[in-house]
Amino acid sequence: MTTEQQPSFDPIPLLAKVDGGRTIRSYGVGELVFRQGDPADSVFYLQSGTAKVAVVSEQGKEAVVAIHKPGEYFGEGCLAGQPLRISTVTTMSEAVIARLDKTAVIRLLREEPAFSEMFISHLLSRNIRVEADLVDQLFNSSEKRLARLLLLLANFGKEGKPEPILGAISQETLAEMIGTTRSRVSYFMNKFRKLGFIDYNGHIEVHSSLLNVVLYDNPQIGDRVDEPGPAEK
Repeated sequence: MTTEQQPSFDPIPLLAKVDGGRTIRSYGVGELVFRQGDPADSVFYLQSGTAKVAVVSEQGKEAVVAIHKPGEYFGEGCLAGQPLRISTVTTMSEAVIARLDKTAVIRLLREEPAFSEMFISHLLSRNIRVEADLVDQLFNSSEKRLARLLLLLANFGKEGKPEPILGAISQETLAEMIGTTRSRVSYFMNKFRKLGFIDYNGHIEVHSSLLNVVLYDNPQIGDRVDEPGPAEK
């Protein structure tokens, strides 16, 4: 399993010194940060809260492709010449987000080696995560894909124990992210709970034992959970 390791460098004090081109805003639950098709002219830094990334096809079908957590950047495609946003970002919880103009970020990358090193590490980590997601989608079962997603959302692999997953993440959203049906996700979530791999207590709480689903096939439970019919698999 691939997990993202964020560098120890704290960018907030440096971002606070940016002279012009920076705004910080508090968001409520479900607020729009930017919309697919908007001009891509800035980079965002998520100081607190969670936000989801969704893409809408020409046929109007929407899919959630990522969830951002505190300490992550998004919208960095503008630095590579992307003229328009290719996705929509919406908050999933109360959040504080810093918006940095493209020119301000370019200046930081040129003048602040620590920031440049941290930002490059961020981009490389995201690239590795995207590659791992592709392999996961191509070769793993929906059960393993769900287990891996829950572990990633709970910051498994970083220092300390897995954390409660912030934000109200619906089973429909989880299904969109792993490419399966909501009923299939519901079945596996019930199975994981009966096995003691997860708990529901306002938020989803993930235990390290969920890693068994990713590493091994067919974890068992004493009480059988009714599986969805063939049409739902």
